[in-house]
Amino acid sequence: MHSLSDAQPLAHQFDDTDQQRRAVSFGMWAFLVNEIMFFGGLFATYTVYRVLYAHAFHDGSHHLDITLGTINTAVLIASSLTMALGVWSAEHGKRRPLMAWLLMTLLLGGVFVGIKAVEYHGKWVDHLVPGPGFVWHGEGAQHVQIFYSLYFAMTGFHALHMLVGFGLLTWLIIDARRGRFGPAYYAPVEMVGLYWHFVDIVWIFLFPLLYLIGRH
Repeated sequence: MHSLSDAQPLAHQFDDTDQQRRAVSFGMWAFLVNEIMFFGGLFATYTVYRVLYAHAFHDGSHHLDITLGTINTAVLIASSLTMALGVWSAEHGKRRPLMAWLLMTLLLGGVFVGIKAVEYHGKWVDHLVPGPGFVWHGEGAQHVQIFYSLYFAMTGFHALHMLVGFGLLTWLIIDARRGRFGPAYYAPVEMVGLYWHFVDIVWIFLFPLLYLIGRH
């Protein structure tokens, strides 16, 4: 078994490691609350327009690929599991499992973004990207374009958060390889885990709103 470091680096502004741990945790939760408000605004906008233009949003959602959306949902749920196992490995001083689980999380995130890129390409080919080239053969084209504007905004910002997560996971993998995390110090892994779970939860809300509501 390869043990990780048991020494927690103490920043100069803190009196002890417990105070530092509490401050790091509070900072992350404050950041996540800010992110909840950001996505909450997008969700509220979507809800208002969905009520106003229910028929157009219903028609627009039928052109989303529910199969790819379902696969991506399963992929993200699996990535939450691998991230949780990574945090557990760091907490229990298991370097190689930590690196493996973080790498698996990164790979699953890459699969998600790849599938999303395929979906985006399909919308581009079908001229469903909002703008001068938008084409809709049916009623309420202007309102359907609102649906796709929100679709690209919401899923696009979510994908951007995924890319940030890729950078964080890469950093963790490098530091884990150097043996920086262990039972006494694994806060970075835990905080990135909270961020990753948050991004996954956002998708859990996006999927039914965009793909499922009004499907039947």
